[in-house]
Amino acid sequence: MYLILLEALGAGCILVLIVWWTMFSGRSDTEAQHQAALDQAAKDSAKDTTPPGRTDHKP
Repeated sequence: MYLILLEALGAGCILVLIVWWTMFSGRSDTEAQHQAALDQAAKDSAKDTTPPGRTDHKP
C-alpha cells in the first residue's frame, strides 16, 4: 500500500515539475515580441484615414 502511495506521490511531483517547466520556460522574450506586434498593429489601425460611413477600401 505504501508503495502505491509513494508511486502516486512521485507521479504527482513529476507532473508538477513538467507544468512548472512549461509555464515559466522562455516566456519573457516571446511575450515582449508579442506585445510589440500588438502595439504596432494598434498604431497601424489608428493611421486608417477612411472617413466614417465609407465602406469601399482601395488597396
